[in-house]
Amino acid sequence: MNADEVLLEARRWWAYALEDLTAAETAPANAAYVPRHACWLAQQAAEKALKAGLIFLQIEFPFTHDLDVLRNLLPSDWSVRARHTDLAELTEWAVGARYPGDAPDPNAADARKAVEQARGLVDSLEKDLFDHDFPLA
Repeated sequence: MNADEVLLEARRWWAYALEDLTAAETAPANAAYVPRHACWLAQQAAEKALKAGLIFLQIEFPFTHDLDVLRNLLPSDWSVRARHTDLAELTEWAVGARYPGDAPDPNAADARKAVEQARGLVDSLEKDLFDHDFPLA
C-alpha cells in the first residue's frame, strides 16, 4: 500500500472503532439493552482502535482479539502502553459476550466497566496518534 492507502485504511479502522464505542456507550438508553452487547462492542472498539494505530504505523499484526498482544506491538514510548497495562478482562468479551459458556452472563456493572476501559484506551490512543501526526478528521 502507498501512504495514501495506508492512511485511508487506518482511518476506516478508526471510524469503525469510534462507531463501536458510541454504540457501546449509548446501549443502556436502548429499551432492548443487553449488557453483553455493550461488553462486546467495547472490546471491538478497543481492538479496532489498536489495529488502526498499527495500520497507521505499518506494523503487521496477527489475526487475534487479544488486546494485550496488539497493544504490545505499538512503540514502547506510546502512552497507551503505559496507561493500559492489562487488557485481559476487556479481551475476554471478544468471545465471552458472544457465546454461552460456563461464566455467568455479564451484568450492567460489567458493561459499564468494559465501556469505561474501552473509552480510556481509545482516548489514550487518540492522543498518541495525534502526537504522531495522524489526521483524525
